[in-house]
Order: sequence, then C-alpha cells, then structure tokens
Amino acid sequence: MHNSVPATAPVSSQTIPEPSAATRTRFWPEGWWKLMEIRIGIIPLPVYVILFALIAGFAVTGKVPGEISMAIAVLAFCGFTCAELGKRLPLLRNVGAAAILATFVPSALTYYRVLPGPVLHLTVEFTKQTNFLYLFIASIIVGSILSMDRRVLIQGFLKIFIPLAAGTLAATVVGTTVGAALGLGVKHTLLYIVVPIMAGGVGEGAIPLSVGYSEIMHVAQGDLFAQVLPPVMLGSLIAIVLSGMLDMLGKRFPHLTGNGRLQVGEADEMAPSSEVIGGQVDVGHIAAAGITAITLYLIGLMANKLFGLPAPVAMLFLAVLVKLARAVSPPLQEGAFVVYKFFSTAVTYPLLFAIGVAMTPWDKLMAAFTLVNVVTIAATVVTLMGTGFVVGRLMKMYPVDTAIVNACHSGQGGTGDVAILTAANRMQLMPFAQIATRIGGAIVVTVTLVMLAHFGA
Repeated sequence: MHNSVPATAPVSSQTIPEPSAATRTRFWPEGWWKLMEIRIGIIPLPVYVILFALIAGFAVTGKVPGEISMAIAVLAFCGFTCAELGKRLPLLRNVGAAAILATFVPSALTYYRVLPGPVLHLTVEFTKQTNFLYLFIASIIVGSILSMDRRVLIQGFLKIFIPLAAGTLAATVVGTTVGAALGLGVKHTLLYIVVPIMAGGVGEGAIPLSVGYSEIMHVAQGDLFAQVLPPVMLGSLIAIVLSGMLDMLGKRFPHLTGNGRLQVGEADEMAPSSEVIGGQVDVGHIAAAGITAITLYLIGLMANKLFGLPAPVAMLFLAVLVKLARAVSPPLQEGAFVVYKFFSTAVTYPLLFAIGVAMTPWDKLMAAFTLVNVVTIAATVVTLMGTGFVVGRLMKMYPVDTAIVNACHSGQGGTGDVAILTAANRMQLMPFAQIATRIGGAIVVTVTLVMLAHFGA
C-alpha cells in the first residue's frame, strides 16, 4: 500500500553519481580564464599583478625604460587603478569620482613626491613630448562626428551657441556679484576669478590672459599667471562633480537627457553611446579611419601656423565639412566609430593620469581652496551650467546634455573636457565641448582684453 518513498526520506549517496573529470571545473584552463575575465579597468587581473611587479621592479632598479611600451604600461596601470578606486567609493562614485581620482590623485602624489622618480620622469617626458592628448581628442572628435546624423549635425552646432552665450553672460554677472558681495571687489572677481574660469583652460586661456594682463597693466606675467591659474583648476573640478551629478539626474529622469545627444529626435547613425559594436568592421577601415583623424588634425596644425586658428577647432570644422559633404564612405565611418570607442574605453583614464602628473599643479589647486574663492567659483560654474539647462530646455534641446556642454566652458581646456565628459559618461559630446572650450574661451579672452585696454587697467 505504501510503496512510494517519503519525500523526507534520506536518499542514498549511492544514487548520486560522482561528477566525472570532464564535468568538474578545472583550474586550467577554465579557472584561469575566469581570472582573466576579472578586470581592473581593461586590464585582466593576472596581467595587472604582473604589471605591478614589473613596474615596481624597474622602479627599484632606478632604470625604467623610456620606450613607448613602458609608458603605455605605466599609464594604463596607474590610470585604471585610480579609476577603479573612484568607481568603488560610496556615493562619490556617482558624481565622477573615477575621473576626479584619475586626475587629482596623481597630481597630489607628484607634489608630495610619492611617485617613484623614474616613473614620474617617464610619465612627464612621454606626456609632454608626444602630446598624445591631441591624438585622443582627434580620434574622439572625428569618430563622434562621423557617427552623427548629418541631417541634424549642423543644427546642433548652430543651436549650442545660444545656451553657451546665455550661460556665459549670466555666469559673468552672478559670479562677479557674489565675489564682490563677499569682499573680493568687482574688478578682482571679474578679472582674476570669473574670466579665467571661462577662458578656455591653461594653454589657450590662462596663459594668453595673463600675457594680455601683463602688457596692459605693466605687471610681471608670472605673478598674474599665479593668480588666474587656481580658479581654472577649481572651476574644472567643480564642473566635473556637477557633471557627474547631472548624469545621475539623467538616469533618474530619462526624459531630460539624450545620453550624448543634444536635440530631441536626433539619432546617431552608429549609436556611439552603445557599448556594443554591431557587424563586422574590416581592420583596414579602422586603420584608414585612424589615419584620416590624424590627417585632419595635421591640417588643423597647418591652419594654426597659417591663420592662428586653434588646431582642434580647425580639425572640428573640417570633420563636420567631411561629414556633410559625404566625403567618407559608410565603411570608413564605421571604422571611425571603432576608433572612437577604442580611445574612449582604453585611453581615457591613462590620459587623465598623465594629465594629473604632468599638467595639474596640486599646489595651485589647493591655493584656490579658500571659502570666499570656492563660493564665488561655485556660483559661476553653477550659473553657467544652470543657464544652459534652462535655455536648452526652452530650445527643445536635452537640458542635461546642454548643461554638460556648458560645463566644458568652465573646464581646464582639453584636459578638462576629457574629465568632465568622462564623469558624465558622455564622451560623444566632445565636438560640442571643443566649441565651448576653444571658441567660447577665445571669445571671452578677446573681449576681456579689448575691454580692459579701452576702459583702463
């Protein structure tokens, strides 16, 4: 009658077959493969450990090879280490901590002489001699422009000037008013805090601004440069944090953001915001796209020598012209998209580390950290971005993305653009960021110097 075995009855171990050798997960190679899929940034964990041992070994001997392979290894290891730490910080990881740590931690390590001397020397020499920041910007700009829908490309370039101009005017008024109210004085606030923030960075902004001030005021250029540099650094840092917060806002309210698109209804032909590259792209087309980007940049350099136009700006307009004229075939456009994705994925954090070591003076950044300066700088940047948000929405543009482009106007030049767009996860906005930084900065510097010369020092 009770022939069935109760459900709770123990089952004999003899009824469970032992797993065969074929069904067991072996360490080699399956277990090793799993370790290789654990990444620090893009670096597989076992490779990361080996790199650490090699870099440490070379540093201890005091003879770090100066060749490009060693430089790539050092920058990748250090850059992705800083970024990984930033991505794991509670709360801060959501507001661009990866980009902040990848830029400013190396700056502090350099200032306090924590980085081994040979590693420091290699990083500085490689960064300054190769100037690979502009290779990065060229690849990002050309790739992202060729990935845009040409039907709306020109509209975006024309429309972005309106929120940018409105933001610049509003930030000038608010920033100067706040600084004056805090006791800094109208002239000091305007010339040494507000204008430097929106001047276009260090090389294209702070330096020509200080040279112009020096000639008009008959004061040593070095002294003036020391005054205008800290607001540039701190303004960029605040813009990075706020851009990370805007990225969070866009995730919470998706209707406010195009995730890298400026205009409602805009579509990218190859969706550069996507992490997956569909289809098979011929390696030859990828290489051709890379040399095309470099060629456009070199034409920009020639335009700089002949006409004084900044090379990235000339390259940007050339890329737009190439896209609008259909001068590049669809397969080559796909290759440009792969170049864009490679640089945005593999080069961003190593580049930020190099920028932090070679181009970001920690003491200048810290010099700006007085309460009055911080409040004035924050008011300027918040107004610049907030105006972009509001005006962008009124113009039926995505307000989050428009505000992020405006943020680049207060960034540390090309280096700030990279950090801001990285924190916001919107590297495809680089062409518009360059407009905000280069053209916007040049206009601010020019107008300021003309007004200063005519109305007296």
